[in-house]
Amino acid sequence: MHGALRTALRGWSTAAGSPMIRHCLKSRVPLQLSSRVYSIVPTPRDSDEKEMLDRILRVDHAGEYGANRIYAGQMAVLGRSSIGPLIQEMWDQEKKHLKKFNEILAESRVRPTALLPLWNIAGFVLGASSALLGKEGAMACTVAVEESISEHYNSQIRALMEKDPERYTELLQVIKEFRDEEMEHHDTGLEHDAEKVPGYWLLKNAIQLGCKVAISVSQRV
Repeated sequence: MHGALRTALRGWSTAAGSPMIRHCLKSRVPLQLSSRVYSIVPTPRDSDEKEMLDRILRVDHAGEYGANRIYAGQMAVLGRSSIGPLIQEMWDQEKKHLKKFNEILAESRVRPTALLPLWNIAGFVLGASSALLGKEGAMACTVAVEESISEHYNSQIRALMEKDPERYTELLQVIKEFRDEEMEHHDTGLEHDAEKVPGYWLLKNAIQLGCKVAISVSQRV
C-alpha cells in the first residue's frame, strides 16, 4: 500500500503541471460534432440568458475536469490491477467529455472556474485515496460522483426544456449524451462491488456532500 501511495503521489506531481490544466485556464442521442464554425450554444439574447448559460457551461466543465482527476488518481493506484482496464475505459469517456466542454467554453468565450487548481488536487487525492481502499473503494467513489453528476445534468435538462427546447437543442444533445454515459459509469460501479466497501453509505454520502459544494461554488467562482 505504501508503494501504491508513493506511485499515486508521483502521478499527481506530474499531472499537476501538465498541459491539461493550462488548457482548461433519458433518450440516448448520439453526439455528433457540428461542422459549423460557431458554437452549439446560441448567442445570448440578454444578460440574464448569458449568466444562465455561463453558469451551466462553467460548472459542467468543472465537473468533467474533476472527474478526470479522480480517475487519474484511481489509475495511479490501481492501473496495474485487474480493475485497471475498466477504470481506464471510463476515464477515456471522461476525457472526451472534458475535451468537448473545453471546445464549448472557448467558442462561447466563457471562462472556466477559478478553482480548477483546487479541483486538480482534490480530485486526484479523492481518486487515489478511494483506490487505496481497494477496488470496492474506487467503485464506491465512482458511484457517488457519477450519481451526483447525473442528477446535476438532469436538473439542467429540465431547466433548458422548460425554457426553450428548440433553442437549446444542440446543448441538450450534449448534456443528455454525457448524462447517459455518467449513469453507465454509476451502474458499472455497482456491478463491481461498490457496496461491499466497509462504510459504503457513509463514504458515499460524504463524497456527494463534497460534490454538491463543488457544484455550487464552481457555478459562481
